[in-house]
Amino acid sequence: MSPSIVLPSTLVLTLLLATGLVFFLRASSKDRTTAMVISSYRPPLQLLGHLDSWLAARGWQVVHTHPEQRHLVYEGRVAASIPLAVLLALLGCCGGAALGLAISQILPGSQPWPLALGLVGLAAAPVYLRRAQRREQLAIRLLTPDQVVPCRLVMRVHRDELLAVEAELEKTLQLRLSPCTTETPFE
Repeated sequence: MSPSIVLPSTLVLTLLLATGLVFFLRASSKDRTTAMVISSYRPPLQLLGHLDSWLAARGWQVVHTHPEQRHLVYEGRVAASIPLAVLLALLGCCGGAALGLAISQILPGSQPWPLALGLVGLAAAPVYLRRAQRREQLAIRLLTPDQVVPCRLVMRVHRDELLAVEAELEKTLQLRLSPCTTETPFE
């Protein structure tokens, strides 16, 4: 293959790599709040008591209670993943250095500044850390009356927290999770 084709195609692939990194950064801190209907054969007050103690152990705190609307709101701090931040910085450095190398090959008389683009890739870690660390809310609305079994409630929270509820509490509390198909007012 001739060098006239290799260098531009390398530059295009490197720019695609940079674009992928930007979209990965955006996706890693995207809001993934979802609502699920949780059913259990436990009495509602017992289920809410277990959920409350489990959520408190995970760092969630009650910030609003609306007993007349059968609604609870919790708030918690989401931590960023340090290994992911390191990986993003490494990928950013490699991508920036590759872009700098491609530019220095295309512009042969240029200064060594294009290789310094690798240092720009270090910015990926602080950007991720700033965007991923945030306060989130968890809302629970009881759908069934107090003594009706099976009880049903809707929980709206980040999908990872719903997966944790399912993995850790499904068997002990006899939970069944299903997607929420209707718009449940939480306010």
